[in-house]
Amino acid sequence: MQLLIDKEINSEDKILKPDFNSKTGRELLAFYLQTKFKQILAFDKKCETPIFKEVSPTFISRFTKRLINNPSKRLLVGITGESASGKSTICQEIKKTIEQLNLPVSVLSTDNYFKDISELIKQYGSFDNLRDNGYDIDAPQSFQLSLLKSDLEALSKGENIMAPRYIPNGTGVSIPHSQEVRSDKVIVVEGIATMYEEVRDVFDVKIYIETENDIRRERFVRRALTERNQDEENALKQWEYLLSAGKKYVIPNRDFADFVLDGNSDLKYFDKILEYLNTITNNFM
Repeated sequence: MQLLIDKEINSEDKILKPDFNSKTGRELLAFYLQTKFKQILAFDKKCETPIFKEVSPTFISRFTKRLINNPSKRLLVGITGESASGKSTICQEIKKTIEQLNLPVSVLSTDNYFKDISELIKQYGSFDNLRDNGYDIDAPQSFQLSLLKSDLEALSKGENIMAPRYIPNGTGVSIPHSQEVRSDKVIVVEGIATMYEEVRDVFDVKIYIETENDIRRERFVRRALTERNQDEENALKQWEYLLSAGKKYVIPNRDFADFVLDGNSDLKYFDKILEYLNTITNNFM
């Protein structure tokens, strides 16, 4: 990918910078991006471990049409996948790289839109008892999806929001209007709820991270033991729940993704793809 970046920077065959305030200029940019994006996919297919497992055949035309017809709308990128698939890691990598390219970016986790279940947890004595008695925390009805949708729509229009904050300490407490999320040029949203039916159409780019179960299991158990103070028995019980919930609620949304990415791919390579995209959108005469 560095070869493509260097070739783009050093090329003498460049086009004049279009007037992005005009529809004609945006149409020229859209055609240019379509050509360059096909180059990225062709390059990726030749890699030993491609990052793109699947690409929606309609994405390029849909995305460029959006750029042409609604240029003022903020770019919303949704990232989903099963637990421990690498959603948060890739999300933070996107944020880091975009910031290095001097583009403003905000990050939002849909986990903060879990409903407050603190009274239910008190009633059952613990979160684990509540889960073992059938509470399905990953089900769509366990999220504040109407609020999430309205917040995403506000962000897309350039409005800052005050998002809720869910406390992941087993108490089930959700604090409303507790963290500001700025409506920056790029807004990256990650979490299992990102592609639930009620909210998925808000996003301009929908990414599904897919990783083998044995890798996910190792990541999840390690994180549970070292970061969440769970014992191994409870961590494994939670893992079995997540496998079941993933099949019901997360995997079906794979079909709505623009990209299915390999969650075990080289993040440095992923960074270079983002750098190349920035280069081609700014490297005009």
